Amino acid sequence: MPAFIQKRKHKNLELKVEKKGKNKIKSRLFGESAKTLQRFLWFSTNSVYCMNTGILLVNLGTPDSTSTGDVRRYLRQFLMDGRVIDFPFLPRFLLVNGIIAPFRAPKSAAVYRKVWMEEGSPLKVYGLRLEELVQKELGEGFIVKLAMRYMKPSIEEGLKLMKKAQVDRIVVVPLFPQYASATNGSVFEMASQIMATWQTIPAFHFTGPFFNQSFFLDPIVKQIQEARASGKFDQILFTYHGLPERHIRKGDDTKTCLSADCCQSYHKGNALCYRAQCFETSRLIARKVGLADSEYTTSFQSRLGRDPWIKPYTDEVIKKWPSQGIKRVLALSPSFVADCLETTEEIGDEYREVFEAAGGEHWELIPCVNDRPDWVEGLSQWIRASVTLPPQNTPFALTD
Repeated sequence: MPAFIQKRKHKNLELKVEKKGKNKIKSRLFGESAKTLQRFLWFSTNSVYCMNTGILLVNLGTPDSTSTGDVRRYLRQFLMDGRVIDFPFLPRFLLVNGIIAPFRAPKSAAVYRKVWMEEGSPLKVYGLRLEELVQKELGEGFIVKLAMRYMKPSIEEGLKLMKKAQVDRIVVVPLFPQYASATNGSVFEMASQIMATWQTIPAFHFTGPFFNQSFFLDPIVKQIQEARASGKFDQILFTYHGLPERHIRKGDDTKTCLSADCCQSYHKGNALCYRAQCFETSRLIARKVGLADSEYTTSFQSRLGRDPWIKPYTDEVIKKWPSQGIKRVLALSPSFVADCLETTEEIGDEYREVFEAAGGEHWELIPCVNDRPDWVEGLSQWIRASVTLPPQNTPFALTD
């Protein structure tokens, strides 16, 4: 037995992993049974990079075009998901196909035309750029593909491509900073259903939420600092996509969510709560920027229907601000990593009009992280770590 192991054979086991360039890794194990475990772990940690690893980046989805027909198809596929509209199948089918999709599609198509880029839907354009850039960052041994939970490119298409490429491992990366059943949960369900039909299934895992990770927070902090350096604002608004309150209650095993102070801190009891993760996202960013509690607000947008959604509602909050002396606002939405209808149109235009109609003077929207180099690099490093080391991204992971 090598001397360096002999000297430490009575100590606790310790694995030291050292990166050697992009595609090599060096490990040493000290402690009892080190000789046997050393051989096993050396193979395990190094073989990851000898494998072909498939990385599936998954975002929500977008229509194929701005035509009313394509938008209607998108709405039907999206809203028929039982994790999105959590009604029994028959009433959900009648609601979506008899009321929502037929009447909402023409209006939504007109709005999509306002935000459509030359290359296509912003969500898809930025997603494909992210796919290309992450592929470059990860290099050989990785196959990176973008997928959408709804419409194209589909999760099934991405997984089939990886199966055909005979990857040894698949990592599904939901591009949603905070966990919600309607997003992360739906991606997990769909990907699992598809792979469950395969005769041979490679090793696979799903990455968790990343709302409290520096690679996501720091680019946003820089954006806020840059905006504040060039202008003065009375309030910074963190507006997140909303959810029906019943979604929160369904996932609340502690029966404490939606109480008066349930999201004032982030702890084990509310670790899986979407609303709590949103409030924690705001606090972490505010702390890094150096904002006082009175300088920022957290609210929720995009509610649909008459059932209560998580509060406070963004449109109701901003209507009151001008009469309270808040007339210059910097807005952002850290529930999205790519600009889309809900950011560019809803926050950027609709809420600006609401705010100005109430007496507001200046409304400025910070873009999503999109294809920022610092976001791309950080995400790629996080993905690499999730592949080569034990999972670091449990929902209640401490901020790095």
